[in-house]
This record gives sequence, C-alpha cells and structure tokens, in this order.
Amino acid sequence: MDSARDLLIELARRHAFADLGALAPRVLPDGEEIADVCEFGQRLLALDAEDFAAEARAVPAELKRRARACHMPQTPRERPRGALASLRPAYGLLLEVIAIRWHRRELSPMVAAVHIASEYLPLLAFEPVLGHAGDPALWPAGLNAAGSRFGVIGDRDCDHTRAEQSAVNRTLRVALEPAQGWRAYFDRQHSQVAGAMATCVAACRHPCTVMDWVEPHARESLAARAGVALTFADTPFVRLRHAAPVGHGFGVPSAEEVLAAWERSRAAMAKTEVGQAATEEDGFPLAGLPSLFAAVAAAPVEPSTLIDDISAHLIDRMTS
Repeated sequence: MDSARDLLIELARRHAFADLGALAPRVLPDGEEIADVCEFGQRLLALDAEDFAAEARAVPAELKRRARACHMPQTPRERPRGALASLRPAYGLLLEVIAIRWHRRELSPMVAAVHIASEYLPLLAFEPVLGHAGDPALWPAGLNAAGSRFGVIGDRDCDHTRAEQSAVNRTLRVALEPAQGWRAYFDRQHSQVAGAMATCVAACRHPCTVMDWVEPHARESLAARAGVALTFADTPFVRLRHAAPVGHGFGVPSAEEVLAAWERSRAAMAKTEVGQAATEEDGFPLAGLPSLFAAVAAAPVEPSTLIDDISAHLIDRMTS
C-alpha cells in the first residue's frame, strides 16, 4: 500500500493528473474524490477554458475561484465574466502550462499553448483602454462610429481579411445571440477579432475612425504594444506550430529547435522598445516570455501557481 501511495504522490508531483485519476480509485479509500480533483487539474493543464468552471465537488473553493478567473463565459450573460473581464489570469495560467510542458518535454502541447497565447495577445494590449478583455457585450460605441469601416464586409479600403471582416461584423451583435451562437463565435472567430483590432490600431494602411475613441495620449502606447503582439504571432517561435501535429505537419520540434526559434524571435522583437522586454532574463524556462506578455499588457503578468497548488492539495490529501 505504501509503495502504491508513493507512486500516486509522485504522479501528483509530476502533474500527471490523468494517470493519477485513473489509478486512485483502485488504491485509495477516497480515490473517487481524488479522481474528481485530477479531472479538474487535467482540464487546466489541457487549457480547456470552456470547462474550467465545471462542477468539481472535491476541489477547494479557492482553487475553483482562481480557475473561474481564466474561464471563458459560455453565455452572453454569464457571471462572473472570467477571461472576458481580464486576460491576465489566463496568461498566468498559459505561462504555467508552457513551463510544465517544457520541463516534461511535451513540446507539441507546449507549442499549442504558445499559439493560443499569440492569438489573444492583442486583446491583452487593448485591456487597459477597454477596461475589459474584449467582451463583445461591452464593446465601445466608437468602434461603430460614423466613418468606421469596422465590420463592413467587402470594403476594399479595409486592411482586414474577408474572414476578419466577417468575424468583426459578428462580434458587434453576438451578445444578442443565444448561447449556442455565442459559443460558436468563440470557437471560430474571437481570435480573429483580436488580430483585427491590432491591425486597426497598429498596421492599417487606410485608417478610418474606428480607433478615435482611444485618447491620443493612450493610442501611441496601444499601437506600440499591439504592434508587438502582431509581430509575436509571426515569429519563428509561434510558427513552430506548423511543424507539430497540432498544426499541419507531422513532426514535433525538438527542445533545441524550440530554443533556437525563441532566440531568433527575441532578436526580431527587440527592434522596438516594447519588444525589448523579450530579451530580459526573468528566470522563465523560455527567458523573456513573461516579461514580453507584461510589456504588451502594460501590467504585471507572471506564471500562475494554480496547477502546482492542485498538485500540492492532492499530495496533502494522500499524506494526511
């Protein structure tokens, strides 16, 4: 029994929630409750943001509260708003997951997590001026002001792609749709809106009035930070996804390839004042990544300890 318990404790230390959850009911008297906590931890490790707030009876309330801060609301009126109120907790979780996957050399899911971070990074830049993290129920009226081409499908002077125009058009009305339509929008289009917003403020060749609601003194900073978010999405580091099974190929990058791609990406981003944050040696396994996210956010962004704390809770239960 002691050797079996020692094995389960080691699985918890390694964040091997799926394995621990499968074995615990066979070994421990409270194994079903342990499995419940493991399912909760596995959802976080897999970045299943739809289900972060799913009922988990055996999980301490404080851990569930912290997970809900990263949860994507599943209806237009769901409260609290989770990751639509602020993306900073979600980026803390992304950093923790990236570090865990790196240490376990699970590079394919690590690259997938990096790709997710790149898709929504523009909204992290917009959060200080919006007062939220891109909640479609709270878009400023100025986005649709007179002279704005935001969401006008087929406008040839707009630098958005056709897919982005469609996504932007929908984001202005999706808060009035039923829950099924709301979820479909987040599955397929919200990340395109994030990139479109960054293009409007940082890269548009034919500016319209869409960003006039942002005060001039704030717009310069926003443009610089959103521009770095666009640059990050096109770096060799993020493009690794296309060489992994989560992308369009069949290879998985090696640790050496990941580090080389990150170093090239840091050099590319260092050409701007905001992007220079990526060159900081901040103690993260991929040094500079938390500093880069914080610079884009214009606010502190640090790796969370949520998954580590779930492991600690499991170990405490199995040793008490």
